[in-house]
Amino acid sequence: MKILFICENYHPHQGGAEVLFKNLTEGLMNTGNEVLVITHLLPKTAKQEIISGVTIKRIFSFDSRYVFSFFAIPRAIMEARKHDIIQTTTFNAAFPAWIAAKICRKPAVLTVHEVWVGKWKEITGSSWLSCVLHNFLERLIYRLPFDQYICVSEATTRDLLNIGIPPEKATTIYNGFDYSFWGPQNFTQKDAAEFRKKNNLQDKFVFFSWGRPGPSKGFEYAIKAMPSIIKEVPNVILVLMFGSIEKYPTKYAELLKLIREINLPENIKVIPSLPYEQLGIALKAADAVIIPSVSEGFGYTTLEAVTMKKPVVISNAGSLPEVVSGKYQIFESKNVVDLAEKAIKVAKRDYLKKKEKKFGWEECVREYYEIYSKLLKERKG
Repeated sequence: MKILFICENYHPHQGGAEVLFKNLTEGLMNTGNEVLVITHLLPKTAKQEIISGVTIKRIFSFDSRYVFSFFAIPRAIMEARKHDIIQTTTFNAAFPAWIAAKICRKPAVLTVHEVWVGKWKEITGSSWLSCVLHNFLERLIYRLPFDQYICVSEATTRDLLNIGIPPEKATTIYNGFDYSFWGPQNFTQKDAAEFRKKNNLQDKFVFFSWGRPGPSKGFEYAIKAMPSIIKEVPNVILVLMFGSIEKYPTKYAELLKLIREINLPENIKVIPSLPYEQLGIALKAADAVIIPSVSEGFGYTTLEAVTMKKPVVISNAGSLPEVVSGKYQIFESKNVVDLAEKAIKVAKRDYLKKKEKKFGWEECVREYYEIYSKLLKERKG
């Protein structure tokens, strides 16, 4: 089978969607399929290269994923003629993928990570005009009649059905997870102790929270909860690590301002971002993890913490209650009082418990392949 992936971002860009498509493309290649990726040209990347056997062609788009939506169309049509299936994802790659699939009469599959229709203001806090525009554009994407919609969680599937996608066209396939990399056995106690010493965390109960400071991640709620948590857990500290801050300068500045206003320098600490391969050291050094998201398509941070055997305090947003296991507490998204209460419970070793869930890449790749095979069989009649 020849599969054309059209993605606005791909490796080395980092994010949940990129993790999915890198593993999916490589998994499909390793099972005897041909795969080509069309994506937008990132700074310091080649226009064409092969990574782990997958050919990647990057389209110059002035470093803009919005421009990519239009500049990718000619190449997408050219390559679609040579392939059996077109695979894409929300948001900016969906339009060129759908155009190419329709012109070349090929089945098109859209992976949906999150549905924000009707939620843009609630999640992002952006201006009224910006939210109306993005809401309109997202609805427009879902009005394009893709042959199949694959959602990364049941929560996303429910949201998609609520905006009118036919149930027979929507299915849930969970992302996979790299258990060979994650796990407490892969990171030493010595490294964890050195991390705590370097960041002056000795004799502290450490809550760790990390990720890009985008509006959907909800870090401000964890920060606002700290004064209440301190009353019950005096030796507590919230360690925050923000990645990709250059892409979220306004939100990053707002979070730093909030930390200054709360004025708890001994209890809230921002540390420099670590390379991905060292993130496990910070997790091993932590006593528990807070994931305060207001929207979450799949929730890799939750899986990373759970696999590292850390108790987690998660919001009830999106897929997080689906993927969580181990020791945990769940709070109502955006509810600072509830977050503080659940964090205090975790600090006092009062947990809910669930057998650890597993999300394998082999199963994920197999389920995608089965969808492709079904669509091709239906086309052939």
